[in-house]
Order: sequence, then structure tokens, then C-alpha cells
Amino acid sequence: MKRLLLIVLLGTLSVSVAAAQSARARLDAFTQGIHALSCRFTQVTTDAQGVVKSTLQGQLALAAPRQFRWQTAPPSAQLIVADGARVWIYDPDLDQVTVRRQSSAEAHSPLTVLTDLKQMDKEFKTAELGQRDGLQWLQLTPRVADGEFQHAELGFNAAGELAQMRFENSLGGRSEIRFADWQRNPALPPSSFEFTPPAGADVIGDAVEVPEVRPLGN
Repeated sequence: MKRLLLIVLLGTLSVSVAAAQSARARLDAFTQGIHALSCRFTQVTTDAQGVVKSTLQGQLALAAPRQFRWQTAPPSAQLIVADGARVWIYDPDLDQVTVRRQSSAEAHSPLTVLTDLKQMDKEFKTAELGQRDGLQWLQLTPRVADGEFQHAELGFNAAGELAQMRFENSLGGRSEIRFADWQRNPALPPSSFEFTPPAGADVIGDAVEVPEVRPLGN
């Protein structure tokens, strides 16, 4: 009887410790030893009145230091690739590619910094929001005002995985992203973070290639 009581008490203690673990502690554990991540996601965007404007599903891949691939499925197909130098956004329906330098495009992206927490601490102020909807929440606020969003919230489940991310823009619109099937350090091919505009696509922005550096004498 005493042994059974001890097991119950130890089990209760372990649950209490897990529940008390801060969101930042879960983030640190989730990203420890990470150089690449991949998962599936569902994104729901609502306006300031809470009316759903769009629902997207797709695949996400991240790799250190700043590589990123975000691909949504039809009927709202879109591909975003950050190759470390530029961000490419391809809209197949419009047959249009938008490209811009990555240094300014993703300086405040809370997704890309999952593989570099030092960068996250440089770019964001963090605050614990406690537990809500069964998740432990951490708020990220850009240290420099960002036109894309005012703040982001990261929700971690009891297993220590990033389960949700929420953004709110200056107009009150919100985006909620739910993640599933996280893969830690998957073998991602280099082509995951490469993009060449399809023949005939309309390219808007700075698509000039970065000069290739060759040793002298070659």
C-alpha cells in the first residue's frame, strides 16, 4: 500500500513539475542541438472581428543559419524560400515571383530563429504568458517596430513541442498556426532551400545573383 502511495505521489510530482516548466524552458529544450526542423502546419487567419479569412495547410522546413521553406497546398498554393541571401515568394496562380534581400525580409521572423536562439534574444523581448488552452505560452515582441506583426505567441505542449504560434498585426487581424509531426534534424536536401523562377514567370524585385567568389588563378 505504501509503495502504491509513493508511486502515485511521484507521478503527481512529475506532472506538477512538467506543468510548472516555463515556456522559455520548453523552447530551450525543444531547440537544443537543433540545426534543422520540419513539420506540417495549418494556418487560420481572421480579421479584427474574428471572421475567418483563410485556412491554409502545408509543409515547413528550417535549417541553420537562416534557411526557410514554407509551402502551402492548393487551392491556395504558395511557396516561400529563404536561401540565406534572398527570400523568394512564388504564386503559381499568378505565375509571379517576388524576391527581396533576406537581411531585411526576415530580420524579425520568430520561425527562422528557432534554429538560433541567440538571434531570437537579439531581435525579440520575451515574456511568459502562463498556461492557456493546455499550452504554456511565450510572447515575442520585436525590439524594433515591425510592420508585419506587433507580437507573436508561441505555445508549447506538455511534451515540450511547439504546438501553436499566433501573430497579431496592427489592425487587429490574427494568424494562428498549428504544427504537427515535428522532425528534429531531418536530412533535408540542399534543393529544399534553392529556388529558380519558372520559365516565363513574372519576377518582381531584386533577383541579381550574388557574385561567385573564386580563388585567384582559376
